[in-house]
Amino acid sequence: MLSEKLKSIIREVPDFPKPGISFKDITPLLLHSELYLEIVEGLLSPFRDLKIDAVTAIESRGFLFGPAMANQLNVPFIPIRKAGKLPRTTLSASYALEYGEATIEVHAEDIKEGSHLLIHDDLLATGGTTLAATELISKSKAHVAGFSFIVELDFLEARQKLSHLGKCSSLLHY
Repeated sequence: MLSEKLKSIIREVPDFPKPGISFKDITPLLLHSELYLEIVEGLLSPFRDLKIDAVTAIESRGFLFGPAMANQLNVPFIPIRKAGKLPRTTLSASYALEYGEATIEVHAEDIKEGSHLLIHDDLLATGGTTLAATELISKSKAHVAGFSFIVELDFLEARQKLSHLGKCSSLLHY
């Protein structure tokens, strides 16, 4: 089963980036080339029946699988980046962090009005970044087709914030 494979490979790093946090390091997955396409298919499988015009992914670990997902669907990939990283006119959305605020951006012309986008990120924790990405899509007058994650931290209950906005799927739950 894919979730068991992932759990055996993903490394938990205690007290990173600060004491009390158990960081889920997905980068060891990239050491298993035979598993990569299986992960991409697992991420896309719940969404095969939906209209998806593009895949968006959130910087930076979302970029590890987002482009491959878009390629498999034969649709564009649209990066959502941290503020100040994109050179053309952008739309931005801010979200709260434990220690302040962060902002993400997308090139304003990349998301087409009326399109349906799949949002991918490596991990769903509190949902703040994902909700900010949803705001960017809304500002573009486009639609969220769904949310795709490798890992979901169930105890933080972020799914409840997203499920009314689109289909939500995670390969592994903690």
